[in-house]
Amino acid sequence: EATTERQRTPASRSFGSDVGQTDLIGSCAGKLLSPSRRRACIDLVRSKMKVSERRVCRVLGQYRSTQRRLPRGRADEERLIADMIELTRQYGRYGYRRVAALLRDTGWQVNDKLVERLWRREGLKVPMKQPKKGRLWLNDGSCVRLKPERANHVWSYDFVQDRTADGRAYRTLNIIDEYTREALMIRVDRKLNSTDVLDALTDLFILRGPPEYIRSDNGPEFIALKVQDWIAAVGAKTAYIEPGSPWENGYCESFNARFRDELLNGELFYSLKEAQILIEKWRIHYNTVRPHSSLGLRPPSPESIFRMDQRPTMH
Repeated sequence: EATTERQRTPASRSFGSDVGQTDLIGSCAGKLLSPSRRRACIDLVRSKMKVSERRVCRVLGQYRSTQRRLPRGRADEERLIADMIELTRQYGRYGYRRVAALLRDTGWQVNDKLVERLWRREGLKVPMKQPKKGRLWLNDGSCVRLKPERANHVWSYDFVQDRTADGRAYRTLNIIDEYTREALMIRVDRKLNSTDVLDALTDLFILRGPPEYIRSDNGPEFIALKVQDWIAAVGAKTAYIEPGSPWENGYCESFNARFRDELLNGELFYSLKEAQILIEKWRIHYNTVRPHSSLGLRPPSPESIFRMDQRPTMH
């Protein structure tokens, strides 16, 4: 008998699944959709119950020809795996999607799912996913911000500091084009001041022409009067972010994070000259080879397609 209104009598209960309980069908781990999973299931049933292959195939709905057919991968799968592992060794912080894009650039006809399957089968470690970033809001809560609309429209720059093997500090001045995501320059020196900022901007203005805006934080090297006067003299405008709001300079901050994660955290520089050479090589690789997620997995300034044995490396 039902003691409360919420309880049901035994006669009114059915054998199907109910809230709070599952039947035998509902408790299954999943359906045997793929032939490979059916093969594994049939082999397990035969080993446990000692029945014939014909009977198990008839019960589970598997054709015997499918059961006996040996799965065959691509004829060139070994070379594909070798190229994939080589790219993973060179670029340890790339996931399978970027590796798949690099493989397609070298002439392989592969999709992301195939590369992911081989990636997991080979036990390669997928880098940790970055947390999702929100919109770039100003301090006052408004959503109005300067958005790059074309190449040479908005540049941004920032400093990154690191140390060589002897413990001495050095700085890098990173200048990027926010629209094309191209790293225009990475100047490396023990000390960088407002004069060095002017020299770097002058070199770029001569090569590419001045942009319409230059975005930066409120560091003393960027707000110096001679820097502001020089930028105004060439016809550009400064776009300073709100104090204490680095997310408003998100393009450059994102580049700095990739720069530190993919190069600085994995390299030990024994001299300033070595740091300058390797950082410049990484900048060229970033611009011409590295797939960029914001550009449809294409590099900012893609170069011609190379074979695997002809691709430039960071070593």
